[in-house]
Amino acid sequence: MSALPHSTAQATSPWPERVAALDWAQATDDLHTQGHTVLPQLLSAEECTALAGLYSRPGPPLFRSRVVMQRHGFGLGEYQYFGYPLPELVAGLRDALYPQLQPIANHWNAAMGIDVRYPAQHADFLARCHAAGQLRPTPLLLQYAPGDYNCLHQDLYGEHVFPLQVAILLSEPDRDFTGGEFVLTEQRPRMQSRAEVVPLRRGDAVVFAVHHRPVQGTRGTYRVNLRHGVSRVRSGQRHTVGIIFHDAE
Repeated sequence: MSALPHSTAQATSPWPERVAALDWAQATDDLHTQGHTVLPQLLSAEECTALAGLYSRPGPPLFRSRVVMQRHGFGLGEYQYFGYPLPELVAGLRDALYPQLQPIANHWNAAMGIDVRYPAQHADFLARCHAAGQLRPTPLLLQYAPGDYNCLHQDLYGEHVFPLQVAILLSEPDRDFTGGEFVLTEQRPRMQSRAEVVPLRRGDAVVFAVHHRPVQGTRGTYRVNLRHGVSRVRSGQRHTVGIIFHDAE
């Protein structure tokens, strides 16, 4: 697989079938109980290599903007936001993953007393974003070199936020890089924050809460606030693709 076409997802996309074949019962249970889950080997090695190679690919621009994290206090390293139309693989994954996550998102909002509900299809949710002025695509490609890291943060971008997002590791730990672990923290009311390192291999996707999630306590349901980041890369180069389902203002 030498390159990914710069186009929207087609009706013949393999992604709905591939995504539907995953163990969503386990993934749903994980998300409800811990706020994240791993989808193992969502991408092949060839797909990972092709996606990572887009970062510095010459030719027509694939990206709408480039962010150097140090300039904004976000950490060290850099990332680029894809522009529309998205590469076919990115668009296909975005559209195929959303319907699997939409019931979880609606369940979470109902449990937390939030009135917002999400439509069954991603295109309808994007139309809601665009009507509110959130027009800029948010899927992104991240690149880390030795010493780089990503501070704990949340990817919100506007009024309309889908409460789950996905990051896919495109590099192989201990071969392409060392360090660079994916980290989640959960801030619980009147308690100290809890940190968790999520182990990933190349091609694995982690699905996690963007902002907050419901937790059942002894006195009812309460919200916990989540942030995510990447620990310091010690050697090599690390690439990740992030799939965020809401667009940005």
